[in-house]
Amino acid sequence: MQLELLETFLDLAETRSFHRTAERLGITQSTVSTRIRSLEALLGRPLLRRSRAGSELTPEGLRFELHARALRRDWAEAVAAVQAGGPEGQALRIAYQHDLSGGTMGEGQSGAGRWIAEIRALMPAARIYIEADYSNQMCADLVAGALDLALLFTPKPHPDLHFETLGEIGYVMISTEAGRLAEVAPQRYILANYSPAFAAAHSALLPELSVAPVSSGQSAVVADLLAALGGTAYLRRETALRLCTEGRARRVADAPEIPQPVFAATHLRNRHRGIYRRLISRLRASFG
Repeated sequence: MQLELLETFLDLAETRSFHRTAERLGITQSTVSTRIRSLEALLGRPLLRRSRAGSELTPEGLRFELHARALRRDWAEAVAAVQAGGPEGQALRIAYQHDLSGGTMGEGQSGAGRWIAEIRALMPAARIYIEADYSNQMCADLVAGALDLALLFTPKPHPDLHFETLGEIGYVMISTEAGRLAEVAPQRYILANYSPAFAAAHSALLPELSVAPVSSGQSAVVADLLAALGGTAYLRRETALRLCTEGRARRVADAPEIPQPVFAATHLRNRHRGIYRRLISRLRASFG
């Protein structure tokens, strides 16, 4: 399909006037008509209905308009990717587990901010989009092509995905009222459920605390609950130590630290691409 057919159709969908579209595109009205007829012939359906009051989209035209906009956007992204000047100039879409933001990779420094600095050092011309999400959704987005790289807690096996271990982060138990496990009140315990692996480890180590009145899957929410309600909870090590240093909680001395593995995920087709190998190697070093 020729791009000018899409452009003409989308402009006409906006102006609802063959005369106005011809003026805007710098072509004749007969050319506008010819392009629309060609597009309708390709699709086998009428897209526009002309009347003395102007033009309006048919039901088929209304349905096609959404796809036409997506096709035009995809084409623009493809052109930008080709003209960017190699892999270092590409657009890179990255997602990371919610709990990996804010201090994960260094005291007082945002995890996401540090990763961006690492990636920018490797790919100074890249256009980077970054967001926080959950493992299942990130895996689905990688398969669909909506993401290029994901940092996650729970790999979801799929024949088109490749996973590598980057390292791990630790979670420690802190409390506003208890200094040892024997002093932790189950009814005042805030249960963290950061991932299936974390939940399984927690259940094996502390079965008596694996049922609680309040629970959450995000470290920031658990920290807010602890501040508002008091009690005891597991938080990411950096967050926990900061709260202890500030005097807002204390570490439960004999509670075990629970490690959480972190994985990098990419589409299988990118597994051996040089830029991805360098990115994953740099991220692995940061976690190490």
